[in-house]
Amino acid sequence: MKEQIKFYYGETIPLELHKVRIVQKLNLVPIERRLSALYEGGFNTFQLRTGDVFLDMLTDSGTNAMSDKQLSAMMQADDAYAGSQSFARLQQAVEEVLGKKYFLPVHQGRAAENIISKTFMKKGDVIPMNYHFTTALAHILENGGRIEELLHDDALQIKSDNPFKGNIDIDKLIACIEKHGKENIPFIRMEASTNLIGGQPFSISNLMDVRRVADKYGIMLVLDASLLGENAYLVKEREPEWQENTMADILKMMTNLADLVYFSARKLSSSRGGGICTNRRDLYGKMEAMIPLYEGFLTYGGMSVREIEAMAVGLHETLDETMISQSPAFIEYFVNQLEALNIPVVTPAGVLGCHVDAKQFCAHIPQTEYPAGALAAALYLISGVRGMERGTISSVRDEAGKEILADVELLRLAVPRRVFTLSQIKYVIDRLLWLYDHREMIGGLKFVYEPPVLRFFMGKLAPVSDWPEKMMAKFRKDFGQSL
Repeated sequence: MKEQIKFYYGETIPLELHKVRIVQKLNLVPIERRLSALYEGGFNTFQLRTGDVFLDMLTDSGTNAMSDKQLSAMMQADDAYAGSQSFARLQQAVEEVLGKKYFLPVHQGRAAENIISKTFMKKGDVIPMNYHFTTALAHILENGGRIEELLHDDALQIKSDNPFKGNIDIDKLIACIEKHGKENIPFIRMEASTNLIGGQPFSISNLMDVRRVADKYGIMLVLDASLLGENAYLVKEREPEWQENTMADILKMMTNLADLVYFSARKLSSSRGGGICTNRRDLYGKMEAMIPLYEGFLTYGGMSVREIEAMAVGLHETLDETMISQSPAFIEYFVNQLEALNIPVVTPAGVLGCHVDAKQFCAHIPQTEYPAGALAAALYLISGVRGMERGTISSVRDEAGKEILADVELLRLAVPRRVFTLSQIKYVIDRLLWLYDHREMIGGLKFVYEPPVLRFFMGKLAPVSDWPEKMMAKFRKDFGQSL
């Protein structure tokens, strides 16, 4: 059910199914200040201060709007260190929504990745997956393993009509297991949805096929469910066999196929925290002692009890199609409008955000000069909009120190649930159009400080020329004193 409205004069737009009751003031600082902020932050949008940001499209992690029911639930939080009633309510919500009896709380999704990797991996192991996520890869490498990404060959095509680009290629999966041996593959990881290639979902039929392979070889199937709600929504929209089913049916089917489910509540339930859940007591027992060691007691796991209450309500709200559809509907509108303007974007529209193809947008910039990072900086300069680089800066170097070039170079413009208005989306489209018309002005970047792990968070870069100053001058010429 797409929540859209067609106006009498012909335009079709996404329809907000909520009203605004609390607002937060935004600032649109002058372009001169934005240029200074870029230099101060090392041309890394993670290093920008929100006081210098107009529209924050960096991520949907922890930035989705919370509902009135979530906020009110936070007031009943039980502050007990152990045995909290708040945890009991969360545990019940996990069982009702995700169908898993045993639940371990963690402070966020990457904490779950740490626990799972340390518990089940040994040095030399291989983890097959549909595609990696940055923190999942970091934890696997930290524990002496490596990954194999097993997407279908067409999944990395930017422009596509493939509705499920996040599917695992089953032939590749079988070949991977036969090559490395099942004893060296502790689990298969499926991500809903594939963050780094444009928020692309997988189908239930594909997940069923992966489950059959896992059963054949006796390998555990682990589901990263951080964007499970949106993946389920796109299953309902795009997979004919499931169009008559409820969101609850689809979510339960997906989680029932996995031995272990973990998630970041910052994405899944519009709250904070995260968790690991399973119906297998043996798996729970292997991880249980790790929670007090790394996170906190078993009934809070590093979260505040207020976050726990909000998560419990948020999990139930994931079953509300009118709520979960808001972000995909706005993203689809965003993508379709840019495509109509011939601005290169990942299609079909996925979840999490709109993904601009920086390889094509900035075809004159070599990957070694980080075109997606440069595009993110350029967009912030001329608009105040903060997006995120999802390309080679988000990749790693090999053992010899050589860049491992990313499969795709994307500028991600996240669209959190129920946060932005349609006029704000149209503002971003307008500024992207100006930037695309002047794309030859965008220059490359180089590292001036490069951390050894997760460099996209803390690294600092600098422009390879004075292109930011020239772009600012051109923008001022076209827009006068306009911000």
